[in-house]
Amino acid sequence: MEPVNPHALVDTQWLHDHLDDDGVRVVDATFFLPNSDRDAGAEFAARHIPGAVFFDIDAVCDPATDLPHMLSSPDVFAAQVGALGLGSGHRIVAYDCFAGVSGAMRVWWTFRAFGYDNVAVLDGGLDRWIAEGRPLTGDVTEVRPATFDAGWRPELVRTFDQVRATVDNGDEQVVDMRRLGRFLGDDPEPRECRRFGHVPGSVNVPFVDLMEPVNPVSLRPGIEIKATFERAGVDLTRPIVTLCGSGVNAAVGAFALYLLGIEGVAVYDGSWAEWGNRDDAPIER
Repeated sequence: MEPVNPHALVDTQWLHDHLDDDGVRVVDATFFLPNSDRDAGAEFAARHIPGAVFFDIDAVCDPATDLPHMLSSPDVFAAQVGALGLGSGHRIVAYDCFAGVSGAMRVWWTFRAFGYDNVAVLDGGLDRWIAEGRPLTGDVTEVRPATFDAGWRPELVRTFDQVRATVDNGDEQVVDMRRLGRFLGDDPEPRECRRFGHVPGSVNVPFVDLMEPVNPVSLRPGIEIKATFERAGVDLTRPIVTLCGSGVNAAVGAFALYLLGIEGVAVYDGSWAEWGNRDDAPIER
């Protein structure tokens, strides 16, 4: 099953060949969970793809909320990414290294939520780039501020109230991308959390089940992605909203389905960081 939207994924050879193109911008979107004891910014400073800038999803976010890396307003986002040298008209390529979470696909979804489609994910990420012996640098990238015109696609974002309503009316299918133990409420969350389990009526499709086991920064073939969702009971013809711990790996599901031509998958931005800490959120275990 060939991707319907292959433009959302670029391979390492293409990026290597276009690193010096004036219209291409590369962002390192590596993100580590709070309990990982790793520093994505420090690792970027030590080595990154030449010309890349560091897209810190904990900095390019809404500064007015305590929830992790929530989407900001379009004006705030435009100013933040413009300061990184990312402007309208640029072909933006996001990559990360595998560490149990996909910052690159979160960045892809973020740009789409702000109305921008000329963004792609590097297939295989930094892991494949390094394995192939491609160039790395620790040099600081010279950034030229750019103008980014942000739009807004509310259909790609879900709030607590919207997901809460879905529990009652069943208008959308809620797909939880966390690992099974967290979905069941048996394993701890990586962030402070008062309640454990899952959204009533939701189904579990762990994001790792969509990734290649040998190189978990690459997605499985489309036919396997489709089968994984269908085995979980997801009807790919009906509306879907994904969630995870904080809205990062939820984007893996949205990205995988986008490749297959299912473009309207929404992400619950607050995810379990919000749901699991609200007393008015119904929970199943």
